[in-house]
Order: sequence, then C-alpha cells, then structure tokens
Amino acid sequence: MSRIGKLPIPVPPKCEVIIGEGIITVKGPLGQLSQTFDKRFKVYLNNNQIFVERPSDEKKDKALHGTYRMLINNMVIGVTQGWTIKQEVVGVGYKAEASGQLLTLSLGYSHNIVIELPPEVKVSAVTEKRANPIITLTSPDKQLLGQVAAKIRSLRPPEPYKGKGIRFVGEVIRRKAGKTAGSGAGMSSKK
Repeated sequence: MSRIGKLPIPVPPKCEVIIGEGIITVKGPLGQLSQTFDKRFKVYLNNNQIFVERPSDEKKDKALHGTYRMLINNMVIGVTQGWTIKQEVVGVGYKAEASGQLLTLSLGYSHNIVIELPPEVKVSAVTEKRANPIITLTSPDKQLLGQVAAKIRSLRPPEPYKGKGIRFVGEVIRRKAGKTAGSGAGMSSKK
C-alpha cells in the first residue's frame, strides 16, 4: 500500500462530501471544489473519513493512489480553512497595489503591470514604511493559487546578484558574487 494513499482523510463537521461516478465534490464554508478521478479507483466515505483504494498494484495505479488522496485532502482543507501564499516584492522603487481583483505592480519597467485575478483568488498588498511590499493571495483551490502565484513571480523573478524581484516569503535566493574591481586576476604583467 502507498504510505500516503492508505491514510484516511478526516472530514470536518462543517464539510459536505458528495462522491459520484469518477468525481468527488467537497462543499464547505469557503466554497465548493470538484475533482475527477479514475473510475477504477474506489473512493468512499466511512465514519466521517474518506478512503481511497487502488484497483491493482501496477506502477501507474500506485502513483495515482497517493496523488488522488492528496488532491482530495487539499480540497477538504481548502473549503474549510483555505490556502495562503505570501510574496515579497524586493527592489528600489518596486511597488504593489491591490484593489478588488486587480493587482497593479511597478517592477522597474517603463509601464505598470495590471493583473486581473480569478474570482476564486483574493488578493491584498501591504506596504509598510521601510519594508518591502507583501502580496497575500488566499483561495480554497490550492492548485489555482499556485498557478497565480507562479504567474506573478514570473513577471520579475529574483535575480542572483542583488536579489531584486518577486519571491515567496521565506524563500532563500542563491546569490552570486559580482565583479570585483581591481582584483588583478587574469591580468598579464608587461615585460
């Protein structure tokens, strides 16, 4: 058995689970999410716990067993607690402002970048004095949240010399040493 796939998924009291033919729907206080799965897999509800059983011990089924279990678990957590990603905008003059579903970024280009976010994702941008702007994204859908965060980060990925760009809070950027002036390395002496 898969170590992850065999674990039961606890269902909180404020969460409703509907299991159909090849699809599972989870409803909670933060919204409703659906996920399709292979019809050969057995997904059932027992004593407020969801169980996932695989049809065989083939390599593909073993791989999908843990994947389906984690996708369903992420849905249950998403509709009850929600998911949050925080990003930091690092750079002199870099700004982030949020209004409704629009995120406006000033990232050193000749123009501001305006991103319209999906309605499932809520955004806020906080800029404190003498601190980098922090973008906070929240959503019940972990997969969509990750895609939106990756799209925002791709607008100005952190560069390795000064560390400027958009990074996740807590992310460590591997820094490179820049050119050192007057070190004399590689210079040939005149005869």
